[in-house]
Amino acid sequence: MYKKMKRRTFLKRTAGTFLTVIGLGSGGYFYANRIEPSLLEVNKLEIQHSLIPASFNGVKIVQFSDTHLGFHYNINQLRNLVEKINQLQPDLIFFTGDLMDEPNKYDDINKVPPILQQLKATIGKYCIYGNHDHGGYGSEIYRNLMEMSNFTLLLNESLPIKQKDGSFISLLGIDDQMLGKPDLKLAMTHVPEDSFKLLLAHAPDIADEASMYQIHWQLSGHSHGGQVKMPFLGALVIPPFAQNYPEGYYSIGEINPLSLYVNRGIGTTRLPFRFMAKPELTLFTLISSKTN
Repeated sequence: MYKKMKRRTFLKRTAGTFLTVIGLGSGGYFYANRIEPSLLEVNKLEIQHSLIPASFNGVKIVQFSDTHLGFHYNINQLRNLVEKINQLQPDLIFFTGDLMDEPNKYDDINKVPPILQQLKATIGKYCIYGNHDHGGYGSEIYRNLMEMSNFTLLLNESLPIKQKDGSFISLLGIDDQMLGKPDLKLAMTHVPEDSFKLLLAHAPDIADEASMYQIHWQLSGHSHGGQVKMPFLGALVIPPFAQNYPEGYYSIGEINPLSLYVNRGIGTTRLPFRFMAKPELTLFTLISSKTN
């Protein structure tokens, strides 16, 4: 059974990770602090399903997550990130939470919308809340900022993503599991049973519940891929609600399984290090098929 990690326990383990990184020596410290956080990796995957309409064949989705602006990730780095996303020529852009590390303390907040407005997607841009977006009294700050940036914020709701011929897929977005109030039942209220269902959820571990709602794919972030990993030991610090599914692709369930992808995110939090957990953009291509 999953056991919720208390904040104090998480912070103590984070401190332990810091000591581990120091133990790598000056070369390891420099690499984890200065080099790996800038080694952006683009991972490419196909999302294939028989319920995806043929009109969506080849539609490209870029997922980015966990920028944590203000904590060792600055506005110039965000500009560069936007440029790299646009180079991928996405049709859809999904941001899966944690834009700013502390929303009510971020000094360059007015510079963010003009930059995010430059993100180009032929069909649309969508986002959800992460725990840091709620933290620091940030809920309304984040909502206003993302709406100014031409993103549609999904909060325990769904909408159809339509093509010109009227065909569509169902996009769902739920609140953060740590500091929000996620409600999958509410999000599913108006979702057609025979449509392809794609869920945006910041915390990956909610996938166990999502798999009971016949959702086909879930995209998440939150874990940072562990942020600091050690050979043979794996991730030393994984946040609450990302412990079952910390990184990459998973298939959950046996009959009509849910496919989950956990993005490692862009920035860092708690500690300014990444080690064996490079920052990530994920490029998905939708494929219609007659078999799952």
